Amino acid sequence: MLLPTFSNSISLLFLFFTLLEATKSLNLTLPHQHPSPDSVALHVIRSVNASLTRRQLSSSSSSCRTGNPIDDCWKCADSDWSSNRQRLADCSIGFGRGTLGGKNGKIYAVTDSSDNDPVNPTPGTLRYGVYQEEPLWIVFSSNMLITLKHELLIKSYKTLDGRGSAVHITGYGCLTIQYVQHVIIHNLHIYDCKPSPGFEHRGKSDGDGISIFGSQKIWVDHCSMSHCTDGLIDAVMGSTGITISNNYFTHHDEVMLLGHDDNYAADTGMQVTIAFNHFGQGLVQRMPRCRRGYIHVVNNDFTEWKMYAIGGSGNPTINSQGNRYAAPSDPSAKEVTKRVDSKDDGEWANWNWRTEGDLMENGAFFVASGEEMSSMYSKASSVDPKAASLVDQLTRNAGVFGGPRDDVGQSGNSFSPYGGGGGGGGGGSSGGGTNDMGGTTRGSSSSSSDDSDFFRMIFGSDAPSRPRLTLLFSLLMILVLSLSTLLLW
Repeated sequence: MLLPTFSNSISLLFLFFTLLEATKSLNLTLPHQHPSPDSVALHVIRSVNASLTRRQLSSSSSSCRTGNPIDDCWKCADSDWSSNRQRLADCSIGFGRGTLGGKNGKIYAVTDSSDNDPVNPTPGTLRYGVYQEEPLWIVFSSNMLITLKHELLIKSYKTLDGRGSAVHITGYGCLTIQYVQHVIIHNLHIYDCKPSPGFEHRGKSDGDGISIFGSQKIWVDHCSMSHCTDGLIDAVMGSTGITISNNYFTHHDEVMLLGHDDNYAADTGMQVTIAFNHFGQGLVQRMPRCRRGYIHVVNNDFTEWKMYAIGGSGNPTINSQGNRYAAPSDPSAKEVTKRVDSKDDGEWANWNWRTEGDLMENGAFFVASGEEMSSMYSKASSVDPKAASLVDQLTRNAGVFGGPRDDVGQSGNSFSPYGGGGGGGGGGSSGGGTNDMGGTTRGSSSSSSDDSDFFRMIFGSDAPSRPRLTLLFSLLMILVLSLSTLLLW
């Protein structure tokens, strides 16, 4: 038997180190992280374009088609949406695409709005439902105000579906999504959230509206959020595979934080889609504020900020497409972007912050950066983001369906734009006539989406949780074989 030559062994070692370098460029540090985030952004643009095309081709009598691919997916199905609620789980786009929530689980109806025992919750309460281990699709039997006594810890494979009722959640802690996966939050009013005093082994919470911590495959859609003590939505500590869509944000200082710390390496794998949201009255900053990761901001309506709209540090990638940015009258706050704690462009010149198809109003301007801005997105040049002039149409139904989208909260019009979120736990249910979604009558909605996978994207529960492991195992085997042949030689 002929022994391998020295040159063959050197070739194997060269192949090993080449493949090892390739894994570094993929940087697959988190479960559900997509290896090609630009392809996900491109798929979102294609989905919007396809829905808008279907709307143009549909008959003028079709009232459900808006061009918003999420709403068109579940609201324009062949049957009434209420007879097939779980179709919603098929309708997310972006990095949260494939989020299952409670799909294929039982329907659990919240019939009791109380929250008296966080350790042993009463059957029929929301807390009892989210504590269960099995997948559940959670609905609400009527309009209700749920005032939480402690933060609400939501377990994996749960959907909170507020369609058909006006559901208000307020109080201490609000919603916590920690070390779980596949959670959908849909059509809820969330406001006046305060720090939780803690219970059992949990310490005091921050008072976020929704706190996402070390979790994957999370989708927050059609919620109205305002007046919280800390952030409206925070996603930190290695969370990824997130879509935040069709929400209505008002009356808050630090709106959204994405990333735990500039030096927290796991957040490099954070991938978030922010689409079709309305950033409205009384907002100050962080829409979002990004650390590391890849953030796709697409077709949102930014109608107000006091300091800046999008901020970041730690070299995040920010891909802004087809948004409308309306600057405030303050001449010192016209810039959409802010490099937080960065002294000059020597620190951030290579950060990849892109703008494409954005509409700048009242003197707004976006400072782009990054050496690879044009080359990295050249493959998408043939698929333009829809003009920001269509943002009105795409965000028409942002927030909850029915009822006033802008929850005044206990702090009311006395909200101070630099004073954090807002006051204590009050609020109440919406009144007025109801439509098919519950609450007071408001605008129309949505069409059916049949967009197929693009670039063979890795999504859903069948995706390998850590695709890097198989490749690393192969590399290890190559190294062992290479060393053994060297020893034999």
